[in-house]
Amino acid sequence: MYARRRRVYFLLMGGCLLLFVSAWAFVRLFSVEAAVAMCVVAMVIPPVAAMIANRRGPDDRWWDDPSGDPKSDEWWDELDGKRRHED
Repeated sequence: MYARRRRVYFLLMGGCLLLFVSAWAFVRLFSVEAAVAMCVVAMVIPPVAAMIANRRGPDDRWWDDPSGDPKSDEWWDELDGKRRHED
C-alpha cells in the first residue's frame, strides 16, 4: 500500500514539474494565458499529492501500534474492529 501511494505521489509531482516547465519553456510562446493557467494547475497539485501520500489506509496502523500490554492491545483491536471480543 505504501509503494502505491509513493508512486502516485511521484507521478503527481512529476506532472506538476512537467506542467510548470513546459508552460514557460514553449507554451508561453503561443499563449501567455494558457501558460499562466498551466502554472495555476501546477500550483494546486503539490497539496493534493501530499494528501494522497499521507492518507491512512484501512490496514495501516500508524499511531496505534501494539504497545506490548496484551489487555490494552486487545481493547484497541476491539475498537478497530480487528478482533471481536466474545463474551
